[in-house]
Amino acid sequence: MSFAMASRSTDPLLNLLKNPRIWRGRARADDTGWQGLASGYPKLDRHLPGGGWPRHALTEILLDHYGTGELQLLMPALAKLSQSQKDAEQDREAGWIAWIAPPFEPYPPALRQWGVNLSRVLIVRPKEAREALWAAEQALSSGNCAAVLLWSKELDDAASRRLQLAAEAGQSWAIAFRPLHALSQPSAAALRLRLKAGETGTDLDIVKSRGGRPAVVRDYAGGLQGFAAGRAAASKTMAGRT
Repeated sequence: MSFAMASRSTDPLLNLLKNPRIWRGRARADDTGWQGLASGYPKLDRHLPGGGWPRHALTEILLDHYGTGELQLLMPALAKLSQSQKDAEQDREAGWIAWIAPPFEPYPPALRQWGVNLSRVLIVRPKEAREALWAAEQALSSGNCAAVLLWSKELDDAASRRLQLAAEAGQSWAIAFRPLHALSQPSAAALRLRLKAGETGTDLDIVKSRGGRPAVVRDYAGGLQGFAAGRAAASKTMAGRT
């Protein structure tokens, strides 16, 4: 077999390995389609491939109960996505930030304090759990949402794969909040985090990171104590309005 023939025969394998749904333990961030979105917390970004959130993929946040600081974790990035962006090539219109089945009533003054553009916030309250998954999938694949937040107890491996594919197709950031026991279940998410209270702040366990490694980030907002403390009450207000 000639070298040229051998090269052609391996092309399908190389193409397969470039697929963002294929995870390799030693893959670099730029090989995984991660396209990092800065979280606003340098201590966390240092542990994320590409230096930030996986912008066109599924992130899962697992926690014991709602109101543990999960919204504060996301707000800097969501605020940025809700604003129009200018780059060297073109002006980019802000995308929608869709909230699917939130277990509380989002508090507009708190969102505004974080810098979120309220005109780009969309709240969806499905009647049934399966409708929430369908709404999230449609919002992600539409190409109009910069981010889609989903609260669901019905999310399983098959549903996570659909959300991951929809996020890739619509180039949107999917965030799913799940109960802690879901850690024992498989997931197609590019990133899985466990959020928990620590001794000096909120700790993050990076359980799964496509193109990265598991890690523990103690007091992830510690480098921005003044920034985080000034808005902690706003985050708690949102989580507490059930």
